[in-house]
This record gives sequence, structure tokens and C-alpha cells, in this order.
Amino acid sequence: MEGNSQKEHRALLNQGEENELEAFGYQTRTLRRAVCFVISVLTAGALQLMFYWRPEWRVWANCFPCPLQEADTILLRTTDEFQRYMRKKVFCLYLSTLKFPISKNPEDPLVADCHCVINRAVTKPELKLLCIQVQKIRYVWDHLEKRFQKVGLLEDSNSCYDIHHTFGLGLSSEEQEIRRLVCGPNAIEVEIQPIWKLLIKQVLNPFYVFQAFTLTLWLSQGYIEYSVAIIILTVISIVLSVYDLRQQSVKLHNLVEDHNKVQVTITVKDKGLQELESHLLVPGDVLILPGKLSLPCDAVLIDGSCVVNEGMLTGESIPVTKTPLPHTENTMPWKSHSLEDHRKHVLFCGTEVIQVKPSGQGPVRAVVLQTGYNTAKGDLVRSILYPRPLNFKLYNEAFKFMVFLAFLGVVGFFYALGIYMYHEVSPRDTTTMALLLLTVTVPPVLPAALTIGIVYAQKRLKKKKIFCISPQRINMCGQTNLVCFDKTGTLTEDGLDLWGTVPTADDCFQEVHSFDSGKALPWGPMCAAMASCHSLILLDGTIQGDPLDLKMFEGTAWKMEDCNIDSCKFGMSNSNTIIKPGPKASQSPVAAIVVLRQFPFSSSLQRMSVIAQLAGEVHFHVYMKGAPEMVARFCRSETVPKNFPEVLKNYTVQGFRVIALAQKVLRMRKLSEVERLAREDAESELTFLGLLIMENRLKKETKPVLKELSEAHIRTVMITGDNLQTAITVAKNSEMIPPGSQVIIVEANEPEENFPASVTWQLVEKQETGPGKDETYINIGNSSLPDGGRGSCYHFAMTGKSYQVICQHFSSLLPKILVNGTIFARMSPGQKSSLVEEFQKLNYYVGMCGDGANDCGALKMAHAGISLSEQEASVASPFTSKTANIECVPHLIREGRAALVSSFGVFKYLTMYGIIQFIGTSLLYWQLQLFGNYQYLMQDIAITLMVCLTMSSTDAYPKLAPYRPAGQLLSPPLLLSVFLNSCFSCITQVCAFLYVKQQPWYCEVYRYSECFLTNKSNFSTSVSLGRNWTGNATLVPGSVLSFESTTLWPITTFNCITIAFIFSKGKPFRKPVYTNYIFSLLLISALGLTIFILFSDFQDIYQGMEFIPTITSWRASILVASLIQFCVAFFVEDAILQNRELWLLIKKEFGFYSKSSYRKWQKKLAEDATWPPTNRTMYSGESNNGFYINRGYESPEQVPKEKLELGGQTIEQHFWTRL
Repeated sequence: MEGNSQKEHRALLNQGEENELEAFGYQTRTLRRAVCFVISVLTAGALQLMFYWRPEWRVWANCFPCPLQEADTILLRTTDEFQRYMRKKVFCLYLSTLKFPISKNPEDPLVADCHCVINRAVTKPELKLLCIQVQKIRYVWDHLEKRFQKVGLLEDSNSCYDIHHTFGLGLSSEEQEIRRLVCGPNAIEVEIQPIWKLLIKQVLNPFYVFQAFTLTLWLSQGYIEYSVAIIILTVISIVLSVYDLRQQSVKLHNLVEDHNKVQVTITVKDKGLQELESHLLVPGDVLILPGKLSLPCDAVLIDGSCVVNEGMLTGESIPVTKTPLPHTENTMPWKSHSLEDHRKHVLFCGTEVIQVKPSGQGPVRAVVLQTGYNTAKGDLVRSILYPRPLNFKLYNEAFKFMVFLAFLGVVGFFYALGIYMYHEVSPRDTTTMALLLLTVTVPPVLPAALTIGIVYAQKRLKKKKIFCISPQRINMCGQTNLVCFDKTGTLTEDGLDLWGTVPTADDCFQEVHSFDSGKALPWGPMCAAMASCHSLILLDGTIQGDPLDLKMFEGTAWKMEDCNIDSCKFGMSNSNTIIKPGPKASQSPVAAIVVLRQFPFSSSLQRMSVIAQLAGEVHFHVYMKGAPEMVARFCRSETVPKNFPEVLKNYTVQGFRVIALAQKVLRMRKLSEVERLAREDAESELTFLGLLIMENRLKKETKPVLKELSEAHIRTVMITGDNLQTAITVAKNSEMIPPGSQVIIVEANEPEENFPASVTWQLVEKQETGPGKDETYINIGNSSLPDGGRGSCYHFAMTGKSYQVICQHFSSLLPKILVNGTIFARMSPGQKSSLVEEFQKLNYYVGMCGDGANDCGALKMAHAGISLSEQEASVASPFTSKTANIECVPHLIREGRAALVSSFGVFKYLTMYGIIQFIGTSLLYWQLQLFGNYQYLMQDIAITLMVCLTMSSTDAYPKLAPYRPAGQLLSPPLLLSVFLNSCFSCITQVCAFLYVKQQPWYCEVYRYSECFLTNKSNFSTSVSLGRNWTGNATLVPGSVLSFESTTLWPITTFNCITIAFIFSKGKPFRKPVYTNYIFSLLLISALGLTIFILFSDFQDIYQGMEFIPTITSWRASILVASLIQFCVAFFVEDAILQNRELWLLIKKEFGFYSKSSYRKWQKKLAEDATWPPTNRTMYSGESNNGFYINRGYESPEQVPKEKLELGGQTIEQHFWTRL
């Protein structure tokens, strides 16, 4: 029973999705609430503040666990590594509030859709639903499934038949009202956050609360100037943050505001057409598409076709053709029926319909799939409103460091308590002074200082036309050690040039038609296919569409015309595309071609086809174009030339982009039959027409950039949708695969009836000269690796199909292949994302550079996704480069490395600054003293604050180093740096503190202040200071004035200045420190001012700084001691702690190795002589323990010898959000 109760108490929301949540049910208890209220009053609201920071504590304190269906409060917890909690109140909806009667019979469904959760959520006879609202999405309690389910969308379990027949005629007005009440409005509403709300959120940040406590304490002790300075800085920081958040809120509000005001036409069952505002749409409504329209919801096309601009989703404003959902009678879910290609039927919210093509049976119609925040646009807005926290080692470890500093402060607190209680100081003063020491260790400028480096990096990137919508990822870019590139438009030129056509006749390839010859393409089936098989549209007199399609169409010299009276000759609707010969086209017996139907191209299918009719002919033609291997599969084998593989290879090895064309004649004569024809039937038994050869030249920037990355030991990988041989050639031409390296093609096949899944490893031999001029073949022979070849550099190449098979049937092989995989061709968008994720699992920090269209998923998945787009900010990726070449990649890595090193430097400086002040203050506490107000002010404002604001502005070093900066704060060099500098500072300060007491002129001023003031003139004369000291100053007795504070202050100040210089390391990741002019000037000025104060004998300075005059030799000895400390610290930091060769030697001697999974795999692979396998086939079920290392990419670091352990890859999170 207890187990069953526990099961009812917990359920999963969005199971298996990225935003999966655990839900726990609780009931509020009045007595518990009353007790919490009393405690909150007694603690002056401290308990409420804790509840604000930790919502789970509020629930646990106020509520009692119960089954979810009885709960009035739901506690939600994310299932990711962060385990964040949210508290949500359950609310009820009553259908009895509707203006029409509703059946209370449990057997009667409320809505016609049998799959709909509404039927399972309403309790009868109460007609009540239990709901929660989580991150703008509404969920209702499903009594059958015993969990909360999303509403505001049609269930994916609907089949094509269900969508056409259940929703095809529209919803009844009663069902619309029920759905409106349950699903809520179809609106993406972003509230402009009131300033007072933003202000409270900022002020209640744990750090600011701690700061408020600190400042209150300091003000009570009379530290007015410093406290006011910090208050001013804090207020400026909060105001700027609130202003920035408010501006973002206003921008986002304005971005989505128009979405909710679209006028639409829908079909209502038994009532006909009805106009209404888009916010009244519900899932299941039938939307009429009259023409140009900004889509207010996600909808699936059921009748007619249309052309949309999906630039908002992909960043590319290329028209995309959408086709209607097929009429099939199977019960398979409609998305499964279309597999990856279901998107070709879906119109996404926020995209623009730019042209509609009715089918002739009525207007273009679509069924509303999702509304509000469930839509594609809503999901985008939600990702902005509720960004996924990112977890980066630097910030996790910074948080641990903060805890350590706080612990140091607590130690100081008890130390101060002991000292002051021992001297029998009043309890109030004792507590105050102990709390003061507690606040010294955590510097107030820490968050601003860590953020400022990223701000500087962002500005520098902007100058290079690289824009960023996720600034915290800049630091992560500094750790990038693998970059994936798309090929077309990224490594190679975006525009393709026509090279020629290779037609076929009598099952043989004919003479090549070269476009450079100036002759028009001769009329024939090939010309007809090129003229009609594309997705181009005529918009305002301009042909628009995919660049490849456009170039191919231009090669025919035909033209597209607006639909006119000619279409009537064919009995077509005026929405069909009409193509006619242009003035420069070769003579044709055909006056026009009408495209009747289009099966769009998709990356997963690697083909597209059209059904067209030639003027004067009764029958119809199917034309197909696509990847040659794919097109050949749909052709009758006797029409494909026997030497097809060799000819194809001949062109692909030269880097040409090759497209194959095919056709067939349909025997049907009725247009209605054409409209109903399934794609599988149209795309079968085709006749192979030939090849279209297009040149895809490398961009001039590609080769030098890849060379630069290779020299920096950053792996480069190609992920493309193009042909494998073309990809290999481009990789060799660009030297992604260095000269002399071997390429092994990995080909995997699905299991068949009598054979298990298999993997074949084929070694690509050296290139040999082919029969044509400058043509080469890649021979895949049966030779084995050359002698000594196993020490060489090997690269695996594979297609998306092989990758999929390996993932499913040879998962143990996958990491071994990825460690050396360089070319991944014919990859679908989903496979690209999967591949990036697999690289991350091997602990690579992955960069991805693509054009933002088919690469959206991979760009978002990568640690550093860079979209080459003309827009300043693309939703496709964290980074967007307006310069359309890969030069942006090294720029970004350089800036990332500089920002990362700056973050480490600033963090080390502020840690040391807190420790230096802690040591000095603790020594003075020994005799119940502390530094003066202006002494603190000088260090905090004139030095530390200025240093923190300028230290990070040093530019990135122009050359990429062959290794990455350290990615961990808790690493031996950094911990030793902080520890040793703390020791040096402690030794210097303790020695000075003790040594000053041994001086003959020393007097315990703090104990005998009356005596000192009486004899001050005699004292001054006796130490030969009379000529510069007037003797008329009034030295106020108190807890500041002493020879100890006069001695320790310049030592601590010099220390703060010198460590700022020591931690501002330049080469190899940043330019030398002297190039940062403002920072250098500030350091020199601070040093000069400190020396001036130390050696000056001006009464006003001594009185203001609360110093006591000392002899010149003592002052000189202070300067010498600080200089010695600087020299020792600089030598240790530069010659030992920053000596990479020394640390590599220590690692080797003591057996410390990298824990990265990919390095462990490399070591294991290097120890197996049978890896890589060549010219052999493996079957699933075989054991294979072959290993191999690719030495070409690796730095001289050692790799581990211990047992292999695969680990997860961390992502990034700003550590302040963890407080």
C-alpha cells in the first residue's frame, strides 16, 4: 500500500522530452502555515526570504504529501543534473460555466476526438478539471493515465485518416467553446515586467542580500565613504540590470504582440465559414488560407499546397513548399507515416505564407495542430523566457571557491569573537567586529568583475561582425577542441556554377554538354526535368527559391510566367506553375510545361519530384532529381548505365556536386487521379536521364583557417548532406585530411532476413590519374595498410545511413570511430544533432559552424554554434557571423580563450585581495584594531575596483596557441598560485607586524594613546621628522591609529597592485599587459600614489589616512620588503606555476593523466595492433577490441593508462544563479 501511495504521489510531466519534470502532490495544512507565519514575523522575514530562494522548503514546511489527484500544491523538479524546484498551485476549471448544456453521462464524450485528453480529464457529474500552469503551458489531470497532460495541441496519436475525417469539416461551435475554456487562448503573451517587480527580483538576489547586511554593518561602524561608494556602484549595477531586463521584456513583448491580432477565417461544422480573431483558435479548427498570411498557430495542411518563408525558424529566407497530408486509411500516427519528413505538411506559427496553390476542390485548408505557447514560435519565446541553465566547470568551481571564502570568513568570525571576548569588550561591539571580519573575505565587486570580461569579449566580437545571444558561452568557446563544419556554403562557395550535363541514351552515358561552350541545352527529357523539377516560385515578377534550383533552372534558359489564360487550355487551376522556353533556349516542340504537383525535397529523403504536363500532350510526366545513389534506386535497373558508379566517382572525387535526374510517363489521364497519387507510386519504375554536374569551389578563406586550427591542435570534422566521395575530395583539397593521410570508408548495412547487420572497412588507395584531363579516381581496393602505416594519420569517412546503423547495432564501435572520424556525408539534420551530442559524450568541447538552415539542431546542441547569416541574431544558434566564411571560428576561439583566462585572472585576484585584507585585518584584531576608513577606501575603490573593471580589456593574442587554457579553477597550478601567494602575503605581513614592535621608536599607541599624544612632539623630534612635521596635527585616539596599521597598509596595498600585474598574464592567450593602456596606467598611477603616500610627510595626508609618521629608513624597508615579495611571487608564478613543460613532466613522472573520455579511448586504441580494421567486414554480435589513435590532432600531453571510463560532458551555468 505504501508503495502504491508513493506512486500516486509522484508522476512525470513531458516524459522523454527535453523539458521533463517530476511532479509531487502536496496538501496545505493550516496549522503549519500559521507556525511558519509566526516564525517569519519573529525572524523579521528571514524565513520568507529562505522560502523565496528555496521554494521546496516552503512546500515541505507548509504542506503534507498526498496523491496528485488530491493535491492543491504541486512541487515540480527538473530531471536534469541541476534538480531545480518549482512550486505551482492547482486550479479548477468548471465546464458548467459554459452557456450551453453538457451531458453528465460518463459514457458520452465531450469532444469528438477519441484521442483527446479532455475526455479523460473531466470528472462527471461535477464537470470539473484539475489544472496547473507551468512555464506558460497548461496541463490537466488525466484520470486514466494518472498524470498531468498538456492541453493546447492535437495528440500525436491521431492518424492521417483521423485528421481528415474527424477535423476535416471543422469543429462544432460547442466543441470550440469547450476547447477554448480548457486550452486557453491562442496567444503568445509576454508581460512587460513592472519595474518594481524586476527591482525586487534583483534586490532579493542572495549576493545583494549579503551585501546589504555588509553595508549596514559598515555604516553602523562609521565607514560612510566606502559604504556609500559601494552603494552607488550597487545601485548603478541594479539599475542597469533592471533597465536591460526591462528592455528585453519590451522587445520580446513587441515581437509577439502582433501575433495575437491576426484576423482569420475558419470552417465551423454545419455553419460554414466564420471570421474571428486568432486568439480564439483552438486545436482542431479548420483554418482557411486565402493568400499571404502570418501564421498564428501550428497547422497541418489537408487540402491544397502553399509556399512559406521559414526564415524565422531557420535564419534562411528561402521559400519552402508545403504539401497536404495524404489521405491514407491506416491507423498509424500521422507523424510516423511521414517519418522525418512530416514537417513538409506542417505550417509553423510565426512563418509567412507567401503563396497558396488551391487543389481545385476549394480553398487551401489546414487543421490547427497547436496553439499558444505549444507552437514553434511559442517554444522559441519560452526558450528565451526560461533558458536552460548551463553548467560550465569554471562557474561550478567558482561557486565552491565562494563557499571556501565564506568558510574563511566564518573562521575569522569565531577568531574575532574569541579575541574580543578575551579582552572583555562589550557583547555588542564584539559581535559587530566579528561580523566585520566575516564580511572581509567576500569582495563586493566579484559578480561585476567576472561579468565584465565577457562584456569586453562580446564587444570585440561585435567589431568582427560576430553577434552573440548567449554571452556566457563565450568562456566555453575558449575550451573548444573540436569544430564541425557544414560543407556547402560554409567550406565551399554557396553559389554553385553549372559545369555540364552527362545525358544517357541506350543505357549508356553520352557526350558531356558543357555550359562553358555557350551553346543552349538541347531539348529533351533532361531539359524538361531541369526546367520543371524544382521548388522555385514567381513572386512579384522575381524567381525565388533554393540557389541550386535557381542555377539549374537558369541553365535551361527557360522562363517562368505568371499564371494566365493559357492554364485553361490544360484545365488547370490558375495556381499551377507554367514554364515556357526563353528567347535563348534551344528550339523545343513543347510550348509550355505546367507543374501540377510537387513532392518537396527534404534532407532525409535526398530527393524531390514533380508531376508535370507538356503542352499538347494528354498524359502526365513524373520528373525526379536528387542524390545520384538515391535516384538510381528508384529507376529501372536496365536504364541505369552499368558504369554508373565509376562515372559518378570520376566527378565526385574532383569535388563536383552531382545531381541525378529521372522521369517516367504516367498512364493516367485524369487530373483527379494525379491529385490522389501517392508519392511512393509516383516515385517508382523511373527512367534514368543522366547527371547534372555543378562546381562547388572552396572559399578562399577555408584552407588557411583549417590550417590555423590544425596547428592549434583543434580537430576539424565535416558534416554534410552531400555525396561521400565529394566530401572526401573537398576534405583533401582543403587539407582537413592532411597530405599523405589514409582514409578508411566505414560502410554499415542494416540486418536482412538471413544476415545480421554488418560493417565493412575499406581503405581508400592513393589517387590515380583518370582518362580525362585533370580527372582522378579514388580506388577502393583490397590492399592492406602499408608497412609502418599504423603510425600514420588515419581518418574514417561514413554516410548518415552507416552512422545510423552503427548507432543501432554497433554502439560499442561508435566512440572508437568518432575518435578518428573526419567525414560524415549524407547526414540528415537529426543525425547532425546526434553526432554533435556523441562527440560531447566523449568530453569534446564541440564547435559547429553552418549556414543555419539544415544545421539548426546541431548549432543549438554544440557548445559553440556559429551560424553564417546576414541577420545580427539568429535564433538558430548562440553565435551569428555576418561574414559568410569560417574566419569567424578562430576569432571566436581566440576571444573565448582570452575571456576564459581573464575570468581566471580576475577570480584569482579577487580571491587574493580578500585573503590579503583578511590577514591584515586579523593581525590588527589581535590588538583590537583595524584599518582606517580611507585606508580601506584607497584599496577598494582606487585599486581593486579600477583593476577589476580594466583587467579583462586586454585583447586576445592574434595567434592560436597549440593548447587550450586551463578549464578548471580547482587545478593544481591555480590552487598552488592562490596558496603560495597567500603564504607570501602572510609571511610578509606577520614579519612586518612583529618587526615593527622591535623598533626603538615603537610605542603601543592603541594602549597608551593619552601618553602618545602628550609626548608626540618629543617623539617627532627624536626621530628627525620635525622639519617636515608641524607638530600641530590633532591625532584622534581610537582603534585605527597605530604603527602596526601604518606599516601593514602600504604592504597590503603594494601586494594588491603587484598581484594584479602578476595575474594579468599575456601570451599565449592574450596580448602583453602593456597593450592594455588603461589598465597599465591605472597600475602605475596606483603604485606611484602609494609610494607618494608612504614617503610624503604632509600633515593632511597623515591625518586623513590615519597614519603615524615613521623614520625614512623604515619606510624604505617596507618598500624593499614589498619588492622582494613581488619578485618571489612573480618568479614562482611565471617560471614554475605557468611553466607548461614543467607540469607535463610532473604529470608524466607521477602518472597523472587526462580524465577526458576521448583521450582514454585514444590510449586504448593506440595499444591495439589490429586497429584500424581495413578491408574486412564485421557482423553484429562479433566481439571487437581494436583500438587506434590519431596522432595528428593531439598535443604532447600524455593520455591515461588506467581503465577506460566514459564520462558525460558538462555544459555551462553562471554560478551566481546557483546562490
